[in-house]
Amino acid sequence: MNLYSFFNSSTSYRVRIALALKGLGVNYHGVNIRAGEQRHPGYLEGVNASPSVPAITEGDFRLGQSLAIIDWLDAKHPEPRLIPLDSQLRARVIELSQVIASEIHPLNNVRVLKYLQDVLWASAEQKDAWYRHWVAEGMVVVERLLERRAPGHDGPWCFGASPTLADCCLIPQMANALRMKCNLSLYPRCLAVYEHARLHPAFIEAEPQNQPDYVHP
Repeated sequence: MNLYSFFNSSTSYRVRIALALKGLGVNYHGVNIRAGEQRHPGYLEGVNASPSVPAITEGDFRLGQSLAIIDWLDAKHPEPRLIPLDSQLRARVIELSQVIASEIHPLNNVRVLKYLQDVLWASAEQKDAWYRHWVAEGMVVVERLLERRAPGHDGPWCFGASPTLADCCLIPQMANALRMKCNLSLYPRCLAVYEHARLHPAFIEAEPQNQPDYVHP
C-alpha cells in the first residue's frame, strides 16, 4: 500500500492517524503541495484525479479524499473500527467529521489561502483573520456537538472510550488551529480530546514532525 501525503496537510494527517490506529504499514511518498507537486501530470494521471493529498494506491486501486480512504480502510481492515456500526453513533461520528471536513477545512486549505494572497491581494493580516474566523465558526459547532453527546459517549475521545473517524478529523484541525494561533480556549471539550490524543502512540506516530518529508518551519 502506498500513501501520498504532505507532512503538514491536515487531510493527510487524518489518514496517517487511521493507518497508525490500525497498525498498517505503508510506503510513504511525500508530495510537496507548497511547491505544487500535486499538480504534476504524473501525479494526476497515475495517482490522484484531484490535485490534492492524501491518496492511497494498492495495486491498480487508487483513491483520494481522506474520508473515503478511511471508510475504505475500515471496510478492508475493520479492527479497530473507526466508523461505528450502530446507526445512531455512526451518524453522530460522521456529523462531527463533516463539520470539520466540509465546513472548516475547505475554507482554510492551502489553495484557498494562496488564492486570497496571490489573486485577491489579501494582506497577511487579512489572510490570518480569514483563517481564524472560519475556524471559530466551525469549532463552536464541534464543541456544541460534544456537549450534546449521549450518556456513555462522553469518554476521553469524541464519542466514548475509543477513537473514531471524528478524532481522526478533530486532532489535525486542532493542531493546525493552534499552529495558526487561534484562540481555542472557548472549546474545552475539544481541547480535552486533543490533549488526551497527544499521549496516544498512534496519534504521536501520525504527527507532522514525525513524517519522512517533514521540514522544520
